[in-house]
Amino acid sequence: MSIAQILGARIAAFSFADVPDAARHWARIGIIDTVGVTLAGAPEPCARMARAVATPSTGDALLFGRRERIRPTDAAFVNGTAAHALDFDDCSNTLGGHPSAPILPALFALADERHASGHELLTAYVAAFEAQARLAHAVNFYHYDKGWHPTATLGVFGACAGSARLLGLDATQTASALSIAASFASGVKANFGTMTKPLHVGHASRSGLVAALLAREGFTAGDATFEHRQGFLNVYNGAGNYDADAAVNHWADPLDIVEPGIAIKQYPCCGSTHPAIDAMLILAAEHDLKPQNVERVLSYTHPRRLQHTNRPEPNSALDAKFSVQYCVARALTKRRVVLSDFEGEAYAEAAIRALMKRVIAEPDPQADQQPDHFGAEIVVEMRDGRRFAKRVASAAGRTSANPLPNSRIEAKFLDCAQHVLTDAASTDALAMLWRIDELDDLATLSGLLEAGLRN
Repeated sequence: MSIAQILGARIAAFSFADVPDAARHWARIGIIDTVGVTLAGAPEPCARMARAVATPSTGDALLFGRRERIRPTDAAFVNGTAAHALDFDDCSNTLGGHPSAPILPALFALADERHASGHELLTAYVAAFEAQARLAHAVNFYHYDKGWHPTATLGVFGACAGSARLLGLDATQTASALSIAASFASGVKANFGTMTKPLHVGHASRSGLVAALLAREGFTAGDATFEHRQGFLNVYNGAGNYDADAAVNHWADPLDIVEPGIAIKQYPCCGSTHPAIDAMLILAAEHDLKPQNVERVLSYTHPRRLQHTNRPEPNSALDAKFSVQYCVARALTKRRVVLSDFEGEAYAEAAIRALMKRVIAEPDPQADQQPDHFGAEIVVEMRDGRRFAKRVASAAGRTSANPLPNSRIEAKFLDCAQHVLTDAASTDALAMLWRIDELDDLATLSGLLEAGLRN
């Protein structure tokens, strides 16, 4: 059997009974986080522009942050773009990207149309997460280093797998859907720091759903689309730069959503900057650091992560999300990093620009000794000669082994949701999302999100 056929059979057979309690817990957290950041991202220019160019349509799928319902494929495109607009959505060590943002907009859009239950959506989400992770094991981290954006190039398969499961496609149809999706896979990291990065996610979410819908209609595709000499693995990674067996081995052993799990972001910027932010915040608190007393800050990041975060002079709010210099300077100045730091002209504030010139980003000389590539070290040199250093192996919340407390997850959701929902609706939505697998019809949730808008 081909990779697509093996994965297709496993996705089609996956049931709610296959989702252990730990996976249900983490799925709820992933759903809560994604709904929150999508609501916060809905007013962003990239999401508004995506709506402006989406095919005019009417349908049952809610556009988050709007009183408007359109076709599921169009809603997946717009909501997918919104989900990643703030770069505040969850991450995955396995994927080397953002696992939930490509998947859930497609599932919520489809659920609205089909009046699917919460446990059906949760089952599809976990199956999609696992399929996406298996393919990531096959191609990373060569795929990531080469310049592909895995959130998009692999996220399209997650969106496809989840949509196929929610549609109830059989094994053969699901295999065809995955093969169709291979021809939709796209997204290069050269577009990081621009609106095109979140566009990658909207495109992946819509394309995965389209692939599943085409397969339902009997659309044909190759049988060996992944392993063919001109298939996904060879074209995107090149011969010798992937492990085809890893795409099918260890399915749900354990489920990737449980281990290493979902990384929930504390800060609305590139995850590669987060360990440096954590280190800076710890030092600032421990030593009561003041920017005017700092001579220089050395920020050491793994070379893989530094490639896209060494931006000493960001030229836009989006660009600033990928500037470790800017993020560290904000952490030192305000002792927090929040949404407002990436709004308007905040990145251009004179005091921050002056401080950034004293933040030097360099490759971590201990990179080879790191068990993974998600750590960072901050060294602060004071004007009085003192020197403070802090190394963070992995940002808080980066894996299920180092989770954020539920209170932090809830606070983040409420902060995000209240950008567009009333306080009461935000609280009600959070309560409903914690018990999403008990909902008989997810239209109840979308109705609440629509009725609870501030304007």
